[in-house]
Amino acid sequence: MRWEGQLLDAGDEKEASDPSPALPGLSRAGLVRSVRTPDFDGVTFHEVLCKSALNKVPESSQVPFRWTINPTRGCLHQCVYCFARTTHEYLDLDAGRDFDTQIVVKVNVAAVLRKELMRKSWKREPVALGTNTDPYHRAEGRYRLMPGIIRALADSGTPMSILTKGTLLRRDLKLLAAAAKSVPVSVGVSLALLDETLCKQVEPGTPSARARLDLIEAVRESGLDCHVMASPILPMLSDSRADLDNLFAHLAQVGATSVTAFPLHLRGSTRGWYMSWLAEHHPALVGKYRRLYGHGAYVAPEYRTWLRDRVDPMLEHHGLSGDRQSGLREAVREAAVVETPQPTLF
Repeated sequence: MRWEGQLLDAGDEKEASDPSPALPGLSRAGLVRSVRTPDFDGVTFHEVLCKSALNKVPESSQVPFRWTINPTRGCLHQCVYCFARTTHEYLDLDAGRDFDTQIVVKVNVAAVLRKELMRKSWKREPVALGTNTDPYHRAEGRYRLMPGIIRALADSGTPMSILTKGTLLRRDLKLLAAAAKSVPVSVGVSLALLDETLCKQVEPGTPSARARLDLIEAVRESGLDCHVMASPILPMLSDSRADLDNLFAHLAQVGATSVTAFPLHLRGSTRGWYMSWLAEHHPALVGKYRRLYGHGAYVAPEYRTWLRDRVDPMLEHHGLSGDRQSGLREAVREAAVVETPQPTLF
């Protein structure tokens, strides 16, 4: 691994002895140290001091919010289809294995956020978490960044939305329920697959489908609504009538408030990473995917229409259509363009 020369043994952890030369692409990120720990085999955490916590969403993005927060870059959920993979390239890291194992952690993000929210210019606009990398992947269990972020937003009177696949969200449900008494709080869980074999292939670091169903139930029991992103739907892998109906039936059973389902996006380097996985596990589908996606990021319009016509009646049948103007639902409908990566990420 190319970091080896910059790491030293330090008890059970390894850390960078001199952050001044920094790792490739991280010189502008305020690198403090790089850490490995036995609890996260094969993973390196690059701890940085960020200059800003709030990211402004481009005006061109068709989403109902203009601000996001990303406590980390890279994600231990390791979803092969994740559109955020391309953001790692701005750090001179690759969008494949590096995205899964080289995790950049903004260790001071809560303190920086609190200062930003105290500015007179802050208009208390809604802030979204989970539109890029998941705020509750396993790294959050080590760094515990989210409680400070939630408190800072709630104390400043700022509405917030959270989308996650991580069952670590359970830890903060009481905190979110308390915040919801003073500010709008929207909580969403991402769950698109019940097939555990397929799930382990395409999102190997995520909690099981059963664990996420239980999480949805826990969110509802805490008094909060729980929107579900049943996305991405994988063409020819998870789009059968039986698979979709079974998924929606389970989501209705655990009390999901509403559901959004849309097809896979393949932006930038994510396309190559996903297609390599497809060639290994489902080679017969490679040609069909190439025709379906052409040379772009989005599936052919005909497929999108076909899927919508299949999904919408099912959602109605299971009582999951909900409010189609919900901020969380509409935000992630265009997830691939929520946050245009900028050269300076910190």
